[in-house]
Amino acid sequence: MAVPPSHARVVIIGGGVIGCSVAYHLTKLGWNDVVLLERKQLTSGTTWHAAGLIAQLRATANMTKLAKYSQELYGNLEAETGVATGFKRCGSITVALSEERREEILRQAAMARAFGVDVEEISPSEVKVRYEHLNIDGVTGAVYLDKDGQGDPANIALALAKGARQGGAQVIERTRVTRIAREGRRVTGVDWEKDGVQGHITADMVVNCGGMWGHEVGRMAGVNVPLHACEHFYIVTEAIAGLSQLPVLRVPDECAYYKEDAGKMLLGAFEPNAKPWGMAGISPDFEFDQLPEDFDHFEPILEAAVERMPMLAQAGIHTFFNGPESFTPDDAYHLGLAPELDNFWVAAGFNSIGIQSAGGAGMALAQWMEDGQKPFDLGDVDIARMQPFQGNKSYLFERSRETLGLLYADHFPFRQKVTARGVRRSPFHQHLLDNGAVMGELAGWERVNWIAKPGQKPEYEYSWKRQNFFDNVAQEVAAIRTNVGMYDMSSFGKIRVEGRDAVAFLNYVGGGQYDVPVGKIVYTQFLNPRGGIEADVTVTRISETAFLVVTPAATRLADQIWMMRHLGDFNVVITDVTAGEAVLAVMGPRARDLLQKVSPNDFGNAVNPFGTAQEIELGMGLARAHRVTYVGELGWEIYMSADMAGHMFETLMEAGQVLDLKLCGMHMMDCARMEKGFRHFGHDITCEDHVLEAGLGFAVKTDKADFIGRDAVLRKKDEGLKKRLLQFKLSDPEPLLYHNEPVMRDGDLVGFLSSGAYGHTLGGAMGLGYVPCEGETPAQVLASEYYIDVAGRLVKAEVSLKPMYDPTSDRVKV
Repeated sequence: MAVPPSHARVVIIGGGVIGCSVAYHLTKLGWNDVVLLERKQLTSGTTWHAAGLIAQLRATANMTKLAKYSQELYGNLEAETGVATGFKRCGSITVALSEERREEILRQAAMARAFGVDVEEISPSEVKVRYEHLNIDGVTGAVYLDKDGQGDPANIALALAKGARQGGAQVIERTRVTRIAREGRRVTGVDWEKDGVQGHITADMVVNCGGMWGHEVGRMAGVNVPLHACEHFYIVTEAIAGLSQLPVLRVPDECAYYKEDAGKMLLGAFEPNAKPWGMAGISPDFEFDQLPEDFDHFEPILEAAVERMPMLAQAGIHTFFNGPESFTPDDAYHLGLAPELDNFWVAAGFNSIGIQSAGGAGMALAQWMEDGQKPFDLGDVDIARMQPFQGNKSYLFERSRETLGLLYADHFPFRQKVTARGVRRSPFHQHLLDNGAVMGELAGWERVNWIAKPGQKPEYEYSWKRQNFFDNVAQEVAAIRTNVGMYDMSSFGKIRVEGRDAVAFLNYVGGGQYDVPVGKIVYTQFLNPRGGIEADVTVTRISETAFLVVTPAATRLADQIWMMRHLGDFNVVITDVTAGEAVLAVMGPRARDLLQKVSPNDFGNAVNPFGTAQEIELGMGLARAHRVTYVGELGWEIYMSADMAGHMFETLMEAGQVLDLKLCGMHMMDCARMEKGFRHFGHDITCEDHVLEAGLGFAVKTDKADFIGRDAVLRKKDEGLKKRLLQFKLSDPEPLLYHNEPVMRDGDLVGFLSSGAYGHTLGGAMGLGYVPCEGETPAQVLASEYYIDVAGRLVKAEVSLKPMYDPTSDRVKV
């Protein structure tokens, strides 16, 4: 009987395709002290019954890079290991049945070109030529990707496992992990049980690849891994005479996908209202198990499929399959170093795309474990994006009913989740709803995205064109540009850094200079050793020994963990105080007028210049006014304790009536920041974007003591920039930009937009995007002719390195 050793450099828990991939890739990096423990047999959880679709194109450039890597890896695995993977590049077709879906897939095709993926836009008649069995009635358009394919999921995993063994890894089945031992912020090993024998492995690292058990494996280590199993259905027909290899076919408007498999047809579904499973836990005996059939649930999908694929009407059903797969709250998988620990890693929750993701995800995680830093931006899937409350089982049950179906739903811009809402609310929540607020959700926070007018239905009407809030946002932007507007920023993260070493610590972890007077606000970045941006924050000195670090709502946990992991011997306490203070932003040329109506304090430049904070009286309460802006206007962020928030909101609203104060939302903020060229973390600036190439060198002070990333900044100054972040504005005011649209420079594809929004003041859609510039002066970069590819149509664009709106920031400092 093969039993685990007493020690391993890394223990991987779970022998599905991702666990096997992590083991395989670690051995490729020279790790030979790798142990993979599988509770039953390899692939026996979810991998064995996966459909095995292998696509290249994902929603972002790096996720596409990982998916492309997977299909290239699987193409070579069979030769390397001798295990037949069944991988074949049969291509894929996605068809649209509406004009909105056609716009979506054409935008995806443009994005594919930007990401280096071969894609072909084809007409309905061309679809019929490539897929003769399809009824093309109602088909409005389609795209074809020739390198997409399919494979045998179980054999792909077994091939990865064999490759790992060949590299020196031990893959041990029938061995259940019963406990994860930890000391402080580190795991020290795992207890195991096999055939009645028990033992312990000490380990330098542990990786949770537990699949649908990933949530409970995480709990064993005190780690939050939010995912929930759902029932996933497909049928396989009897053999169909004359049926030969076909491309994988997706008909998302009918929630269906089709795959030819050995002369049979597989029809699978991602239905809008899914069935969560395993609410009381998953049996420890689960092994290659199926769930009970539910033909009534699947029948609407099958009825539409018979119309769409008439040959199914004559084909008998050989298999009706129902098996569980795990889904996460945002339909992105979990990868990376767990926030709660410093040597516990996660790769789980693959949302029905585990086969196509596992190769790349295993490669990326292995490289991260090897180097101690991400190989490139993995923010989409970094488990640090998950909030602690999202591990709540009631929340996961509610959200998982929706997330399965969202895979094939229309991916409209600004589409909001409808389940598991209302968990985190600012103190102004009801006040805002009473004034027409339309809420969106981010990191569980209910946030005002736009304000409905009287008589207007306060809800989204989604489209790829101008949505029903377009004019509302235009008026909100106009208010803050010409008068005064107010919006809720309570969701933004607030982290207190306090202690006798607070200045020294921040000067080490951040690129700015924090040895500043009390009340001074420093806009700054936390850098990694490559000069990439790990966080984009403001830091306010509250006292001699205390600072307030304000972060984006979605990255509060990640930013706090980044600081904690670099704390070393500094005498500092780091505390999340987000919920303790509410924040109202008062912005616009008349912001000072409004504040002077509600406060006796002096808001003039002599007392409260831009970039400073002061304690104030507001109404009958006390607050703190930070003179900063993310919209490019005179303005203040007013911080107030949560208990006084309702009073202060009412005070500002009442005083604002004579000034025609307008409530605003997050869409306004995004449009306004885009006009000003302000960067958005996670889109325009990430861990792989050098701070100088992002145009943020002004925020880095290399003349202070050593700090993380300083050497990389100095090197880049010597070497010169390889790319620059440009601001774009379309010359045609009609098309809309969101992100990932290809950038054409003098006829060549050179990049894509990292973010996009409408410039209501400047009269056109705008975006930010990096353009290669090695050896070029700024003048040379700007002298070129630029076009943006909007769903296949090239639209001329103006470009600038300086903000197109108020480039000298006079309006901010008035």
